[in-house]
Amino acid sequence: MAGLITRFAPSPTGPLHLGHAFSALTAWDLAKGGSFLLRIEDIDRPRCKPEHKAAILDDLRWLGLDWPAPVMCQSARMAHYAAALDQLAAMGLTYRCTCTRSDIRAALSAPQEGAPLIGPDGPVYPGTCREAGHDTVDAAIRLDMRKALHQAGAFAFTETGPLYPGRHGPSDMTETVGDIVLARRDIGTSYHLSVVVDDAAQGITLVTRGTDLFEATPIHVLLQRLLGLPTPLYHHHRLIRDENGKRLAKRDDARALARYRAEGATPIDIRAMLGL
Repeated sequence: MAGLITRFAPSPTGPLHLGHAFSALTAWDLAKGGSFLLRIEDIDRPRCKPEHKAAILDDLRWLGLDWPAPVMCQSARMAHYAAALDQLAAMGLTYRCTCTRSDIRAALSAPQEGAPLIGPDGPVYPGTCREAGHDTVDAAIRLDMRKALHQAGAFAFTETGPLYPGRHGPSDMTETVGDIVLARRDIGTSYHLSVVVDDAAQGITLVTRGTDLFEATPIHVLLQRLLGLPTPLYHHHRLIRDENGKRLAKRDDARALARYRAEGATPIDIRAMLGL
């Protein structure tokens, strides 16, 4: 896909495994004739470690990948996320939420509520704080989904991956997604907000990532419309799973690239393992 700008955006919370390698190599291959960028998604500072970041860079270079410097790190971009939050607040689309996870579980388990709906972020928030008018600083910031959808109007995105090709519009996101968290009280932003702001800042034209994030894409396109940001193409690829069909996680050290490297594997071997 000539001229495209893709990216790989790992979190430095552990070693890269085969699933990360597949995602990075897929983005790299799709960028042939264009640009491949790296971004370190380190907003969760307590879990992100400099030694993991260093290992990520080392593993990616070993795979034969390179990228322009400097590497964008989300931990240095909190002011940009705050500005986006201020923009959405000025539009009357946000509110403060003091609910804990246990509060939400209790509200959703009430007999009159029925079985809780599960969205991209887990159980769909029941809107407990939507009209509460909290002004405390110690609160999460949520998007009022109903107001946001009314403000945004109709929207859709183009999927280029093999699993869901074509144009996709949102379902009833008030019911299937709910009032998502835009900023966690302990971090000041969220994955949804930061990924949208940073993809625009890096000029990404093709977002390459696992199919587990396909359902979150309407959230990101909605935020792009509200913030006046461009909507890129999307490419959601298959996930790499273990012998039991379970997707790999960072705790799967047995499949860490560092271990394969130590056992003498080559980048060509890794590509062969992944079917690339």
